[in-house]
Amino acid sequence: MEIKTSDFITSAVNQSQYPESSWPEVGFIGRSNVGKSSIINSLTQRKALARVSNTPGRTRLVNFFLINGCLTLVDLPGYGYAKVSKADRAQFGKIIEEYLSHRSNLKKMVLLVDARHKPTEDDCLMLNYFRHYGIPFQIVATKLDKLKRNEIKKNERIIRETLALSMDEEVLMYSSLSKENRQKVLDAIFLDLLEPSTETIR
Repeated sequence: MEIKTSDFITSAVNQSQYPESSWPEVGFIGRSNVGKSSIINSLTQRKALARVSNTPGRTRLVNFFLINGCLTLVDLPGYGYAKVSKADRAQFGKIIEEYLSHRSNLKKMVLLVDARHKPTEDDCLMLNYFRHYGIPFQIVATKLDKLKRNEIKKNERIIRETLALSMDEEVLMYSSLSKENRQKVLDAIFLDLLEPSTETIR
């Protein structure tokens, strides 16, 4: 799968503001400091498609982006940032749950975890939410460039064990900086959602 075009559609805080479309949607979610905006920009090869901030917890909206004119990438608020107030955390949770439970276009969730660290309790809870509601998912571990080569397999094993993944549930390691494994990540996330007539020949 190749991303040729990526365009901002709209931002929303509730379902009444979601765009009306029949395009399949893929949601991206993770902890506030996992590098969500960076990986979206890296995969789409756009420097500022998603806003990157030095302050975690800045994404407070559901942001919709049209990919190749035929599917939608959805950037959801990050979770788990301790310096955000309890009221804000509750509001973020409400925004996330409303999207996950009411958006019929949603076909897959991408759960982003930090390749350097053991997944958090929040990560496990989010994955269990996907499982409970039958939402297909893909795990992508970010910040691969921060690992030494001899740490990659060990950290992948820790991620798999913590998230209780089955043998056929893959963890993809990715670096937004070097774009290592970019094609593998793109194919895993988007390729099965494309109609044969819309698939871009690589």
